[in-house]
Amino acid sequence: MNTTGLYQSNVPNYTCRRGKVRDIYDLGDTMLIIVTSDRISAFDHVFPNTVIPDKGKVLNKLSAFWADKLDFKYHLVSMDLAHFPEDFRKPEFEGRTMLVEEAEVIPFEFVVRGYLAGSAWKEYKNTGSVCGIKLPPGMQENQHFPKPIFTPAIKNDVGHDENVSFDYMADKLGLELSAEIEAMSIDLYEAAAQVAWDSGIIIADTKFEWGLIRHLQDALIVVDEVLTPDSSRFWPLEKYKLGGSIESFDKQYLRDYIDGTTWDKASPPPALPDEIVSKTSLKYIEAYERLTGNKW
Repeated sequence: MNTTGLYQSNVPNYTCRRGKVRDIYDLGDTMLIIVTSDRISAFDHVFPNTVIPDKGKVLNKLSAFWADKLDFKYHLVSMDLAHFPEDFRKPEFEGRTMLVEEAEVIPFEFVVRGYLAGSAWKEYKNTGSVCGIKLPPGMQENQHFPKPIFTPAIKNDVGHDENVSFDYMADKLGLELSAEIEAMSIDLYEAAAQVAWDSGIIIADTKFEWGLIRHLQDALIVVDEVLTPDSSRFWPLEKYKLGGSIESFDKQYLRDYIDGTTWDKASPPPALPDEIVSKTSLKYIEAYERLTGNKW
């Protein structure tokens, strides 16, 4: 068991809800504090009592990097602990904590794909389409799309997210809002993909979450993490190829290890060897260093 990191935060007197990675504290008055832990999840399971050193800080700092670099509307208010309530001004929160504006989160994952990979490749092999988008015959795994495609998904309480069509999303959200989210998501992906390419990284696909700020005339804003190894498929430019698995700067290394074990992905997850934990941490750190140009 690796314990060098933050598995779970605990701040008395504040209501907290926990996701797979993030602990979210409600400050009231439309403000939240989000603590990004070093927890790791795969195949819809959080690995108990296991931390990936520096992972939470990498996710937090990369999200802040993109918000500054691309200047989009993001829920981040501050990462300076001096702006936080006193209970959060502790060393364990440094670098992994955000003060954010609360938004009404739109209950979809908004995925933009520049390459035919992952679940999109599996769907294409079976149907010739991805999320209702008909694609040309004869495409290969990892092939680049001439234009990025927008493939929304719905969040399931149990199991994986489920890909849906744009029409399904528009029926739930309305055509105008859906079209606006699609255009903004694609624009953000394309801008980030160019920055990443110049840094030697391909963003094969990424998922965004959007929310509405009700007291600001329902302004659309990006929430949660953005363009990180947890929400994106990052490939080293020099390793790109058509067909087969490509080494990536995300949890794929961990998933590949798990696929080689006897774990059935239904029972409680096994402990991870220290080597797997260490190498997974290094993957996250390398992504940060390549994208930002800063030494970790």
